[in-house]
Amino acid sequence: MKKTLVVTMAALVLLSTNAFAHTALMSCFDEGDGTITCEGGFSDGSSASGVEFRVEQNGKVILKTKMNEYSEVNFKKPAGAYQAIFNAGEGHTVYVDGNDIVE
Repeated sequence: MKKTLVVTMAALVLLSTNAFAHTALMSCFDEGDGTITCEGGFSDGSSASGVEFRVEQNGKVILKTKMNEYSEVNFKKPAGAYQAIFNAGEGHTVYVDGNDIVE
């Protein structure tokens, strides 16, 4: 009985860890009006509202804000090369190169 309880408890711990695992996701698109919209979220369906968002150009942060209540950010498209960065913490950071953002 004791061995069965230990095995059951171990299985529950492993399953609960997998249940809470999620991956950060972000997609960005060019609105065609000189602005870019990025949408963030998590693979488990969790909202990204309030998650840090940055735009970097030449290694410098040119915009630092947070995802809005719809898990989105809209910003003026920078001239030249840049990166959009969704930063939900260690292991949950997504980088999108500006060259990959299209209409």
